[in-house]
Amino acid sequence: MSDMEFILTPSGYQEIQNELADLVTSKRPAIIERIRQARQLGDPSENMDYDDAKRSQALLESRIIELRAIISHASIMEGTSADGAVAVGSTVTVKNLPRGARDTYTIVGPAESDPGEGKISLESRVGEALLGKKAGDVVVVKTPVGARKLEIVSVA
Repeated sequence: MSDMEFILTPSGYQEIQNELADLVTSKRPAIIERIRQARQLGDPSENMDYDDAKRSQALLESRIIELRAIISHASIMEGTSADGAVAVGSTVTVKNLPRGARDTYTIVGPAESDPGEGKISLESRVGEALLGKKAGDVVVVKTPVGARKLEIVSVA
């Protein structure tokens, strides 16, 4: 994988396209209007509204550039492999051993990782441990607080 390749699921790719469209068609014009209105308030060098709007514009343009780079260098990966092994896009339910608590994760590329939403990067410790494994397999994940033993309950 090259440094400029972004591994995405189909839904992650669509989310990034939607965010880019919103930034370009809605948020960018709104910021341009804020800048225009702030300019009318007087000297831009002493105008906090103008400074704030320009900072917002810089952040927005930076995000637009980032999203365009992700889209132009995206590799779309889908779900489980033919043999049922965990792959990018797979939704995996694991059982923490010995406690028995269950967690469900979707394996995604780093660009769409969101642990709070159950989307973990294939480059994370858990993601790396699960890739290529199948239901019934037990993996050991080394974490800063010790090893975690996970049994793969299902792969979809």
